[in-house]
Amino acid sequence: MTGTGPRRTSSSDESRPLLSHHDTEELLTARYHYGTNNGTDLNNNAAVIGGQNNDNVDGNNRDGDDDGLDDFNFDDSPDNPQNWPTPFKWSVVALLAMTAFSVPLLPPGAPSSSSGGISQKSASVLLVTIWELGEAAGPLLIAPLSELFGRYPTLNISNILLIFFTILTATATSIPTLILARCLTGLAVASNVLNPAIVGDMFPSDQRGSPMSMIFVAPLVGGALGPAIASAVAESVGWRNVVWGAAGLSTACEVLFLCLFKETYKVAIIKRRLKEKTRLADQANALLGGGGGGRRQRGHKRSYSEMSIGSKRDAWRKLRDSVLRPFLVVFGSGLLMALSLLGSVTFSFFYVISVTLPEILDGYGLEGGVKGLCFMGFTVGSFVAVLICNAFLDRIYIALRDRDLALTQPCSPDDCIPKEKPEYRLPLTIIGAFSMPFAISFYGWVAHLSLPLPFLLIACALIGANAMLTLIPLMAYVVDAFGLFSASAMTGVIVSRCLMGTFLPLTTAPLVDAFGYGWGFMVFGAVSMALAPISVVVFRYGERWRSFCKYSRAE
Repeated sequence: MTGTGPRRTSSSDESRPLLSHHDTEELLTARYHYGTNNGTDLNNNAAVIGGQNNDNVDGNNRDGDDDGLDDFNFDDSPDNPQNWPTPFKWSVVALLAMTAFSVPLLPPGAPSSSSGGISQKSASVLLVTIWELGEAAGPLLIAPLSELFGRYPTLNISNILLIFFTILTATATSIPTLILARCLTGLAVASNVLNPAIVGDMFPSDQRGSPMSMIFVAPLVGGALGPAIASAVAESVGWRNVVWGAAGLSTACEVLFLCLFKETYKVAIIKRRLKEKTRLADQANALLGGGGGGRRQRGHKRSYSEMSIGSKRDAWRKLRDSVLRPFLVVFGSGLLMALSLLGSVTFSFFYVISVTLPEILDGYGLEGGVKGLCFMGFTVGSFVAVLICNAFLDRIYIALRDRDLALTQPCSPDDCIPKEKPEYRLPLTIIGAFSMPFAISFYGWVAHLSLPLPFLLIACALIGANAMLTLIPLMAYVVDAFGLFSASAMTGVIVSRCLMGTFLPLTTAPLVDAFGYGWGFMVFGAVSMALAPISVVVFRYGERWRSFCKYSRAE
């Protein structure tokens, strides 16, 4: 190869697929620049940048879709989040859970007592819809930005905006302002899409069960406590103090994030390390410059500058591709679309309960704070499911992995490499998916027959438990299966969940009016039962199904 410049890879800017990870391709280009300057003093710098020799650049890593990150020896790096101390990782999980807990503390119906001419029911439904629509739109930008710039800046900026919009909610003096503030608050929520991805960054596959459980139950606890708190304090201190409390809690969490949180996204960390080593190499080249060799060094110094991360990509095209990535990941994977449908319908039953339970409790003669406390039935069931996931999710994963290893890959004890399959996450999802139809139908018939209150609370607890048993392993599966694109994949699941949570509860009143609570909720049970086999199909054929999508991680 001559000194005119390095030979380019076969994947050019023009032919690069839209979903090829820009940062990954730039890292390949960077390693190629540093690894092919034969006959110059810069050849020694290849090992500095890549962490090892770069002989395979012209071989295995010529494909633009190859992530090309393994050559950076990231596994043993102290920058690798999976190598962080376990107490520190769990402190990050606790912060993520606390932030997610504070977001939904304000129940949509809390301000309705001061709705200024709008009926209480109309104001509550409108505020629920606006919140969910905002929460559906936010991840479409938040997730791809986290894959473009990293988790740290995206999470912190989103949290700051969330605090600002929560304060706007607390100070709203009119219903239109309150509705706008609620929409913007939902738009700024980053926890739903980034929290699972951050857990996936920090924990290996067989250790994600417990942290996933913790971050998924936190927003549900906040959503369940919201009505209870609002009902208890509305007549004394007012709903605005609840919002101010949520803003204060979010602010405290954000201060801790700014002080303690570190970047967890693999590509962003390697970009930063590569930039730093590029800067050091430029300084070394400047000291070595002089004579003919100096001309060579200056020429190569231009190469260092030209390959600087981001200098070869138009910023607007990066943003465009990043925003489009979630759509292409979702619509490019039938598996992800099927799981999104199952998860969104399951999660929307929480909002169905939120809409129907107050009216049902009126028939039991409950009022005020006592009525709000009945929402805790859902929370109790969710906690039970979280305990089950904590106890068995990782154990089931390891047991199935080891069983598969013993059956399909006989080997010596010193030469056994377990096969990590995301599908090992799904047995609990199967249980939850097939139990949910009975739980939601039981809830409807308890209301229809006016059975004693404990039966209603048990029904709420069963719905909460089955929802968590379905969703926690499902989200862990998405993180495992989509690897570097997990944030974009999670966006698809979350957007469909928010849209379903917006519109499915609107069908509750027509169904109840037409068929009553019993048969009306049997319709929900039938829909849930029709979707339950998705979990079995993915568990049985998911590995083959994932092979048809190049954005699912191939094992």
